[in-house]
Amino acid sequence: MNLNETFFNEIRANNLKVVGKLIKENPELISARDQRGFSPLILATYYNHLEITDLLLTSGAPIDAVDASGNTALMGVCFKGFSEMANLLIAKGAQLNEQNAMGSTALIYAATFNHLEIAKLLISKGADTSLKDGRGNTALDHAKMQGRPELIDVLEKM
Repeated sequence: MNLNETFFNEIRANNLKVVGKLIKENPELISARDQRGFSPLILATYYNHLEITDLLLTSGAPIDAVDASGNTALMGVCFKGFSEMANLLIAKGAQLNEQNAMGSTALIYAATFNHLEIAKLLISKGADTSLKDGRGNTALDHAKMQGRPELIDVLEKM
């Protein structure tokens, strides 16, 4: 197993101590990609590993790096519903209005997958509710298509 594979496996295993040691010894790992094109930060956030995510950000990981589909770490946690992780990424400066290859934003993901608290957080921090995905739908449109009355109410007030 090569160094990159070891590093990504340690991130998956949530082994903070080993990940920290590997970054200290090999700072270039911050910019590595796994076999599926994920950055260390995206992988850590997808697994909801808060401490490793914070370590990666403190070590210089680019917060708005994208995966092969153009998704940022913030988009991924909004899709998955990881509220605490969304708070951390936003506090550390993640861009709220980035759009992936299909035009989706973090807010569109929060609305589509019924993550009300994350949607409220994004809106409170300035997410643009007017952005449309590649099919011309806003977060409000997605909330309506999914039949999410609470989200519809929040989004309509914006």
